[in-house]
Amino acid sequence: MTELILHHYPSSPFSEKTRLMLGFKSMAWKSVLIPMISPKPDVVALTGGYRKTPVLQIGADIYCDTTLIADVLEHIQPRPTLYPEPIKGMARTLAQWADTTLFWTSMAFNMQPEGLAQLFGNTPPEVTRAFGEDRKAMSAGMLRLRPPDAAAAYKSYLRRLSDMLNDWPFLLGEVPCIADFAMVHPLWFTRERTPLLAGILNATPAILDWMDRMAAIGHGTMEKTSALDAIAVAAASTPAPLHDDIFQDEHGIPLGSRVLVSAESFGPEATEGELIAATRMHYTLRRTDERAGTVHVHFPRIGYSLKAVTST
Repeated sequence: MTELILHHYPSSPFSEKTRLMLGFKSMAWKSVLIPMISPKPDVVALTGGYRKTPVLQIGADIYCDTTLIADVLEHIQPRPTLYPEPIKGMARTLAQWADTTLFWTSMAFNMQPEGLAQLFGNTPPEVTRAFGEDRKAMSAGMLRLRPPDAAAAYKSYLRRLSDMLNDWPFLLGEVPCIADFAMVHPLWFTRERTPLLAGILNATPAILDWMDRMAAIGHGTMEKTSALDAIAVAAASTPAPLHDDIFQDEHGIPLGSRVLVSAESFGPEATEGELIAATRMHYTLRRTDERAGTVHVHFPRIGYSLKAVTST
């Protein structure tokens, strides 16, 4: 198997979710640190437009979104599993809620003025402004909670999660599952990146103990590498053969068509390429970049839209 390369940055919550999953599976991986905001030319060379964080690279295969990254890690190393029976359906559903509703509630709370001041510390004001403008562009059209509303909802969600820990060390049992990794990363951001606001966690000590257990999982074995080296790996590699998954056409767009894939909400930048797979779980686009060569870019189906490129 070609080495795993994670394109991420330290304060990214979804990157922390992925780093913990790598630790859970005791996997070795290479780390490429990427900018928090655009421009991200080295990321776009691989993805063709997608710029959310993180991105997992395996040779010339580029995996976008932690939902898909989790499935990829599970396929490579099935044990320990992220999706234990008989709760895997519940775990996936809870994880989807956590990556959307819980995440955006926590971030609305974390990004109030006190949190922003702590997050950016002594950085120049223009850096904070640039971050705000970048995230505003990525979330155009999204309904965002005001901090007081977010605080009220966050407290309720924390109590509910605490109730789930009454009988088990992890949310759904004796061992962590995908729900734990999806639930913990927004709370991790509050605790580790905006600690002035972390008092909200103190009313639920069971949550703090659970977070300690999750942090103890660690991040696996990491080795630093550079973006240029990662792009060179892609250019020197051939995408892995696709599995013989059944084509599921929900759009009337045949394989081989030029298409655009983009997130339905946050991060609307589209990736254009040739549609070479549309299975029950994911899309795959073939595209060519002058630096990265021919790559396959993979997206989950849920949360992403597929459109045909219309000629003008």
